[in-house]
Order: sequence, then structure tokens, then C-alpha cells
Amino acid sequence: MPEAGRGGGERGDRLVRDQPTVPPHRPATRNTDGPVDAGGRPVGVRLTGVSHAYGGQRVLRDISIAVAEGEIVCLLGPSGCGKTTLLRLAAGLERLQCGRIEIGGETVADAARRLDRPPEARRVGLMFQDYALFPHMTVAENVRFGIRRTAESDAWTRDALQRMRLNEWSEAHPHTLSGGQQQRCALLRALAPHPRVLLLDEPFSGLDVALRSQVREETAAFLKDTGISTLVVTHDPEEAMILGDRLLVMRDGEILEEGTPADIYLRPRDPFVAGLFGPLNRWVGRVARGRVDTPIGDVDAGGLGEGTEAVVLIRPEGITLDPQSRGATVVGSRLLGCFSAVSVVSDSGDWRIRALVGGVFLPEPGTRVGIAADPTRTFVFPAF
Repeated sequence: MPEAGRGGGERGDRLVRDQPTVPPHRPATRNTDGPVDAGGRPVGVRLTGVSHAYGGQRVLRDISIAVAEGEIVCLLGPSGCGKTTLLRLAAGLERLQCGRIEIGGETVADAARRLDRPPEARRVGLMFQDYALFPHMTVAENVRFGIRRTAESDAWTRDALQRMRLNEWSEAHPHTLSGGQQQRCALLRALAPHPRVLLLDEPFSGLDVALRSQVREETAAFLKDTGISTLVVTHDPEEAMILGDRLLVMRDGEILEEGTPADIYLRPRDPFVAGLFGPLNRWVGRVARGRVDTPIGDVDAGGLGEGTEAVVLIRPEGITLDPQSRGATVVGSRLLGCFSAVSVVSDSGDWRIRALVGGVFLPEPGTRVGIAADPTRTFVFPAF
């Protein structure tokens, strides 16, 4: 067996093109007679009217969500908004105080009936920030932990390790693996008991930026092959958009908004949701003749009434800079890889405007440029 070492984990993390295409796991039985979602897919997990409090402090308020089989749903929101509590309730690690939880069409917790099955009776797979691999066990032993060893489970383990490019490290111990390899080992251990639902809590937070990008894309593709309902907790918007078929944005224990990644990013219905995806240019003005005036020019008020005080939010990539025109002065620029961040001050006022421009565009301070706003990256909300 090759030596792995954390510093030598690059070989184990690189892409292998001849890996098996057969998914290593499908749910043993599919939910064909239970509830279905709006698209007709069986629902793997459903939470209805879930509320929760710690010491009188409400942390969840009437949450209702459903995740279909084969669907990945990401709970996105800042720390303390209730994401992890919701995951722990679904797993049975917290006693349900209010509401109902169904897995595979079967009720596993119902506060009104005082029904609350323990985690081992819910057929859920759990994976948390700390992978919690057993240091005295090999990779294969960690994956098989908690399941009865049979010829079938051994075959599944071999196929799964090969699919996740861990077969050469099956007899290695966790401390010899890279962070990406440890993450994949923990994922397989969660999948080995053939759960109906997989619950992931910040599963990539311990990885460096470059490895995180690779591993989460691989994980998303792998989970799609399993057909399992997957609920992921994250505070990273990019991660949520890469992994999720749907995003549920949480704030103060409530679902503020839900939709596809494109819906949430391109058509946010709340300024808080718009601001989750990075810094915004922000101005406040009043609606006049259906428009709101900004230092970049007036923008459509989006149906707000005449005289309404409005807040205008424009994403940095929605600011267009024209070197052949005038209207603003560059005050700074930085290269961010495939994008350049440029700060300008408009002639119409002392407003510092941030633009994100594709490619290498690094104008010197004092350079004169024209500025305009992309309507598809411009959002207008009532000011509160």
C-alpha cells in the first residue's frame, strides 16, 4: 500500500478518469406509496410546523420543509440562525418540542403524540464538521463501522472506496490521510448503513480553499448518484449554490426565502437574502415617476409606489466600466484571479462604487471611466 501522509495526499485527491461509473449505493427500498413533492418525486424527509426553544429562547419558529429522494437541499444562513438545531432535530439528537418529522413517509417524531424515535431507528446518515473518524481503525474499518459485516457489505465497501478513490488507502489510518480523503471516508461511513436521509453539517469547513472547491463538487456528483435525500447546513453561499438543488435561507429561526440557486441569487425577494452573497453597492432614494435616482443613473422602482423610500442594491458585477467614456474616477483596483475589483467615485456625488470586472483590468488611480448598471443585477426594495 502506498504511503499517504497529509503532505503527500495530493495523489489521493487528484481526479481519476477510470473510476467506476456504477453508483456505490442506492436506497434499499424506495418510497413508492408515501408522500410526493410538487414534481411527483417521493419525499425522503419532511418537517412540519417545527419550533424549538432553549431555556425559553425560541431558536426555530414554525419550520416546514420537504426534501425529495435524490434532492440536495441546503440550509443557508448566518451562525446562530437555527440551521444546526434543525438538523439535530431531524436526526433525533434533540427531542422534538413542537411539530412533526417524517422520514420515508413514516412519522419518526410527533410532539402532539409524544412520539420521538431515537437516531438509530430513523435510518439517517450523519456527518458533522468534525469527521470523528476512529484513529485506531483503518479506512475500511471506519467505513464499515456500525454495519454487520457480510459479503454484500464488503463488496459495497470495496466499490465505494474505489469510487471515492480511497481503495489504495483502505488499510491506512485516518491520521495518514489528507483532509479531502478524511472527508470522503466520513461520507462513506455515513452512507454505509443505507440511510434514507443524509444530514451534513458544514462538511467542508475544515478544508483549504482549493481542496474545498474540488471535494464539494465531487461530493455533489456522488450524492446525486446515491438517490438519497440530502439536507446540508452551511453558511457559505458559494458552497450552497454548488451543492444545492434548492436553497432555504434562514434568519432568526425562520425560513426567509427558498428557491433554486438561480432564483435566490438573481431574484432575491429580501435585501438580507441579496446581501448573503457578498458586498453590495447600496443607495437610498425616493420613487419619482417609477424610478429611483442613484449616482449611476436612475433605475426602475420595480412597482413601488410614488414617493416610497426605497433602497437600491447593485451587485459589484452589475457595475459596467467603460474606459472610453467618463463619469467616474478610479480610486483603486485589485486582481482577484479571474476577476478584478475596481473602486470608483462618481462625478454625481462622493459615492465609492465597487465593481467586479472579468479578466485583468487594473486601471491606475485617477483614471477616468464611464459607469452603468446592469438591470439584472440591480434590486430595489422598500426601505425599512
